[in-house]
Amino acid sequence: QLVESGGGLVQNGGSLRLSCAASGFTLDDYTIGWFRQAPGKDREGVSCISSDGSTHYTESVKGRFTISRDNAKNTVYLEMNSLKPEDTADYYCAAGWLFRLCVLNTPGGMAYWGKGTLVNVSS
Repeated sequence: QLVESGGGLVQNGGSLRLSCAASGFTLDDYTIGWFRQAPGKDREGVSCISSDGSTHYTESVKGRFTISRDNAKNTVYLEMNSLKPEDTADYYCAAGWLFRLCVLNTPGGMAYWGKGTLVNVSS
C-alpha cells in the first residue's frame, strides 16, 4: 500500500513537500514515480527516482521540484518550490520495476498506486 500526504492549499510561489509512504513492502528495489492529474486533463508524469537514485523530471518542474527517497523510512518525497497555479492537481505516487516506464508515463507501467493528495496553488 502506498499513502501520499502533504498536499494542501498554497499561494503562488509557495512550497510543499509531498510524502509517499509504503506499507507491506519495501521501496528499496522499486522505481518510484510522482504523477499528477488536473481536472479534465490526462495524467502527467512529474518525476521518477530509480532504485539506484537516478532521477527524472518533466520539463515544467525542472529546477523547482526535487524527488528523494529515504529507504530507512520507506518513504519517497517530492519537494515542490516556486509553485504555480498550473501545478494544481491531484498528485499520486506509484511504484514499479522499470525506470524507463516511469519516465515514459507508460499506461500500466507502474505496479502500485496511492490514492493521491490534492495540491491547490492559488493565484
